[in-house]
Amino acid sequence: MNKKFILFTLSLLIAIGLLTYPTKLFGQVMANEPSSISTRETHSSVPLLKNIGNYHHPISTRSKLAQRYFDQGLVLAYGFNHALAVRSFQEATKLDPNCAICYWGLALVQGPNINAPMAAEAIPSASQALQKAVDLSKNASEKEQAYINALTKRYSSQPIEDRKPLDIAYTNAMREVQKRYPDDLDAATLFAEALMDTMPWNYWTRDGKPNPGTTELLATLESILKRNPNHPGALHLHIHAVEASSHPETGVTSADRLRNLVPAAGHLVHMPGHIYIRVGRYHDAVVANQKAIDADKQSMSLTPCHTKGIYELGYVPHNYHFLLAGAVMGGEGTLAIQTARETSAIADRKVMRQPGFGTLQHYYALPLYTLTKFGKWDEILKEPAPDADLKYPNGVWHYARGMALTAKGELKQATEELEKLRAIAADPALEKVTVWDINSTVSLMKIASEVLAGELAAKQKDYTQAIAHLKTAVSLEDNLRYDEPATWYSPVRQSLGAVLLEAKRVQEAETVYREDLERYPENGWSLLGLTKSLDAQGKTKEARSMQKRFERAWKYADIKLVASRV
Repeated sequence: MNKKFILFTLSLLIAIGLLTYPTKLFGQVMANEPSSISTRETHSSVPLLKNIGNYHHPISTRSKLAQRYFDQGLVLAYGFNHALAVRSFQEATKLDPNCAICYWGLALVQGPNINAPMAAEAIPSASQALQKAVDLSKNASEKEQAYINALTKRYSSQPIEDRKPLDIAYTNAMREVQKRYPDDLDAATLFAEALMDTMPWNYWTRDGKPNPGTTELLATLESILKRNPNHPGALHLHIHAVEASSHPETGVTSADRLRNLVPAAGHLVHMPGHIYIRVGRYHDAVVANQKAIDADKQSMSLTPCHTKGIYELGYVPHNYHFLLAGAVMGGEGTLAIQTARETSAIADRKVMRQPGFGTLQHYYALPLYTLTKFGKWDEILKEPAPDADLKYPNGVWHYARGMALTAKGELKQATEELEKLRAIAADPALEKVTVWDINSTVSLMKIASEVLAGELAAKQKDYTQAIAHLKTAVSLEDNLRYDEPATWYSPVRQSLGAVLLEAKRVQEAETVYREDLERYPENGWSLLGLTKSLDAQGKTKEARSMQKRFERAWKYADIKLVASRV
């Protein structure tokens, strides 16, 4: 997720009265199952999660319950559930008002993270908690005092225009803490997170080389995991650190360890999907996000809230989107279409019209993209047009209709849809409608225009023009910035390869499918296309091997493929 989007969302929700800080910082609290919640006998409103795992960081307190709430707060912080972490640390301070490190935790989780800069509304609360930690530091151990002193470098008592110097100062301070206490894996994890906060989502160059700081980051996380393979914070951060690299497979062990480690923390349940979808384990990505969705539903039913915050607006549909992406690549058509409609349904219709909320428009349009992917042409033509003021969803509607009409041979009408799509793609207003502030919807509509033009030409057997259009679309798709799931719903190479096969350009098709499989390993769409291209060249043995790979990849699919696109 993107920091600018979340900060804008937070500020807007506060401004219009839909969100208060900090107890509803990210909307609904994160995932826990019905049986995983217990409330202590004093009727605290803060749940203790039974299914939070067994992670323990000993602190200076005589209260066993304060210790439990501290442990819970730290694990939830590692799982980016900052709202419930705030409440957990608050409860710890109530149980032991002299616990300095408990106030440190309360200050820590109100700061920035890789998904959100520090909100101005958090500054007084965080500063007050940190000052309390400083005042009580005589009650803290030497190491706890080091934690507290390091955190004083992170905050200013007043809002500042550029807080990067503070983030760097805190990072440097935590580097020294982890050097001073080399056996303290939490100190090392907090240092790693601080380092990531200075370069959020910018750990790798486009050609796969580490950006400054990434090598130190990986060395730190790998050292932690070598000594404690089940550290929830290090596992989470390691997945984020390597998912956009040229070797996401280096995160598989972390993903496998994390998926069942903390069942009550919904975001941690979801996280393995970031790796699974990059290494071709599409059904595993589906399962991880199904569990995360179920956990979120249970959590929100247990902690009802009448307002929508960042978590409900952004994180919840993100899990649906991930599930959808895995189902699409694995050929689970029924599940994909159902999930696309569910994602669309939870995209807030009012909020999506606000500046900065293009992501919600993208979620709203996902059924049209998904129906197109699976060739549900009659269903597409029955879909009503989105409201006229939603230009991007209208562009997707024209694209989907154009694809359906092309498939049905209604080429005149399909051409009319293409013209309407191109008009929307040329609208400069779409530059401001983005997905996570990462890719503009103009880029998506330009890809859509080229794909539709290519399919129209292919239907008329003008393969020269069809291939030219689709190659342009591939280039546009390759120029999209990294996001997960990928912003464009269906790899264009799967369409290009199919048209190349129709044009009897089988060697070129083979190359295109191999390129797609490098980007989306073991996806059945391109495995089938590669099988056909090899068979057409008389490479029978290799084709048989590829057919077996396709059958494994299509194990959970419910559609029968005859080409790499429907």
